Amino acid sequence: MVILLIFFALLAIQIPIALVLGITSVAYIGLDGNMVLFNNVPQRLYSGVESFSLLAIPLFMLAGELMNSAGITGRLIDFSKKLVGHFRGGLAYVNIIANMFLASILGSATAQTAMMSRIMVPEMEKEGYSRSFAAATTASAALLGPIIPPSMLFIIYSVGSGVSIGKMFIAGIIPGLLLAAAFILLIAYLGYKHSFPRSEKALWKEIVSSFFKVLPALSVPAVIVGGILSGIFTTTESAAFACFLAILIGFFVYRDLKIKHFPKILVGATISTSAVTLLISTANLFGWVMAFEQIPQKIVEFMGTLTSSPFVFLLLVNLFLLLIGIIMDEMAVLIVLLPIFMPLVHAFEIDPIHFGVIVCLNATIGLLTPPVGAGLFIASAVGEVKFETLIRSVVPFLIVALVILFLVTYWSPLTTWLPNKLME
Repeated sequence: MVILLIFFALLAIQIPIALVLGITSVAYIGLDGNMVLFNNVPQRLYSGVESFSLLAIPLFMLAGELMNSAGITGRLIDFSKKLVGHFRGGLAYVNIIANMFLASILGSATAQTAMMSRIMVPEMEKEGYSRSFAAATTASAALLGPIIPPSMLFIIYSVGSGVSIGKMFIAGIIPGLLLAAAFILLIAYLGYKHSFPRSEKALWKEIVSSFFKVLPALSVPAVIVGGILSGIFTTTESAAFACFLAILIGFFVYRDLKIKHFPKILVGATISTSAVTLLISTANLFGWVMAFEQIPQKIVEFMGTLTSSPFVFLLLVNLFLLLIGIIMDEMAVLIVLLPIFMPLVHAFEIDPIHFGVIVCLNATIGLLTPPVGAGLFIASAVGEVKFETLIRSVVPFLIVALVILFLVTYWSPLTTWLPNKLME
């Protein structure tokens, strides 16, 4: 149990999770006294990222950076504003809808939170919304990033569990739309209760014009999903083609993408990819060390003794993930705990696609869970809002997200019907 004590002690002093996993693993080997194990450390670090499917991560990261530099964000917001801005609380709807569109391009909740907080919080404040509500709406809407395809979490889950990345992408569509609809209904209620402001109604001609401007950008996620469904592309190939398409759109359609932007684009994609791959690599080493202590087997045996019902098991998993999400970010939760849960998933005969969406949605909700929710910290810092004030504003969104998590957990067709229908 020394390994767990070291692990939680390092987390408590807020060491980055990738370093926590690496330091804990090396410390265990040193304390165990079996120095021969050190010879295997480089091999374990390398084998953690030795997967063709993981090539999709840097390519999707690069596609997101390219689309950002191509001026897509402003066009998405403009289209959303013309579409729903005239309703009461219209700019809050714009925030949700723009995030939903952006989710299909970025696939990262933290990146979305940072980007949209910089844009939407000042804009909403100018329209008369409180800064804390604007930041809370932005952070909550960013939860759509890892659920609506393409999703980094889905790729990592698929590689770790052996399920189809394409099926995972399709499985996230209905839960993602459901979460967006639930947030919109919440804003409608809050808008009626607090008399939120509204913008002038756009002319039909302006809406159509804005739609055609944003259409090339929306072709990127359409190509990704369509290519995977039709069998034209593998997931990795679709990510590469998305980068190519983003460059064409940025250069020749919007003409916002310039050669001088590429150093910044490549550096941004490299930093994002490095953070993810370092985490995957050290998590593989940590999992190998945990196997020596037989920790996964002990947890599996313990949870197996608590219940024989898959419904109760899913409830226990959700409660455990919500608690662990308080101290660990979504990527770390998925990578560290996946080897522990998968044997039980098969034992309880739970569809691994269904379980994957549950785990990814639950881990993403952790971004809004105090005290260490990364989404809260980013929205608070970028939006210049007091952390405690932001927490109060985000609570209604957190409750709604938990309701959707409950529905997704206990109504499996929400996640399994579409992939089974489209990818038979």
